[in-house]
Amino acid sequence: MAAMSIANVIKTSLGPVGLDKMLVDDVGDVTISNDGATILQLLEVEHPAGKILVKLAQQQDTEVGDGTTSVVIIAAELLRRANELIKNHIHPATVITGYRLACKEACKFIADQMALSVDKLGKEALVSVAMTTISSKILGAYGTFFAEMAVDSLSAVKTLDFRGKPKYPVKAVNILKVKGASARESSYFTGYALYRPFTSSAMKRSLKNPKIAVIDFDITKTRMKMGVNIVIDNPDNLEAIRKREADISAERVRIILAAGVTAVFSTRGIDDMYVKMFAEAGAVTVTRVPKDDARRIAKGTGASLITTLANLEGDESLDASSIGTAELVEQVRLSDDDVVVIRGAKEQQASTVILRGANDYMLDEMER
Repeated sequence: MAAMSIANVIKTSLGPVGLDKMLVDDVGDVTISNDGATILQLLEVEHPAGKILVKLAQQQDTEVGDGTTSVVIIAAELLRRANELIKNHIHPATVITGYRLACKEACKFIADQMALSVDKLGKEALVSVAMTTISSKILGAYGTFFAEMAVDSLSAVKTLDFRGKPKYPVKAVNILKVKGASARESSYFTGYALYRPFTSSAMKRSLKNPKIAVIDFDITKTRMKMGVNIVIDNPDNLEAIRKREADISAERVRIILAAGVTAVFSTRGIDDMYVKMFAEAGAVTVTRVPKDDARRIAKGTGASLITTLANLEGDESLDASSIGTAELVEQVRLSDDDVVVIRGAKEQQASTVILRGANDYMLDEMER
């Protein structure tokens, strides 16, 4: 009964003429979607069998990215048919054995008769696959526009694994949501975009062949740790202590610049006085970069996420192997916001899809 109830909830959202569901949570946040995994994630399911169906949809979304509604409806229908067989006094073990045999035969038939090698498929076939996927979603009304964008953006991040087989890392495709304009004004470009501006307007708008450092510490005036007190006998020493507090971070800036770094991406803050030092040296800085984005930038450019400048000798230094490279770092304007774009990353190519839409609900559904 629990499985059938869940299937009945999402059955109406299946297919090109499926209806969207509006879900409101405890706080009052509204989600509008016809994506099976999203709907089931927002439902409060208590029944153990129902929870299995919710996890099934999430697993399908993770592994395949499509067919989340279909797997739940098929699973619920199989359970309903099994229930009828059990009512006719057929042992559950016999039903399970029959289902396993049917699963093997179905997989064998698909592999022998229906499966095609991806190498033989051209771009048109891939666009058709993408079209089938998004035809039941909000983007289905825009024809091949978004299907081609999805294929192009994934083709741009093609890499080869250690066996020489092609790999298309989906996480290398970054999605930026920008409110305003029509959905048809959405676009994609090769490069990694970050929804953050350069820290100072005095910095260059673009920088060719930058050396990139990704740091996970703040460059601010050094303060004593909690519970550490300094007792001063001579008031003249107070100014010297304050100056030294400022100089510690200034020395770190000089170490970073001396290593040849021209672009700094920090997950934390950088004080204005140190931003001025970077700007005067011709370097650019971006602060408050989300951790996930910082890791992606580090991986793509061949840099390391630097948590400290301290070395084994007890001094501070910056190893050249921790610095990444790219062809271009620039700041571009999208709608009312400034976006930093990294193009031509050394290690891994990235592509960015910029989604335009009327409001947050539409953009969230487009992203899904």
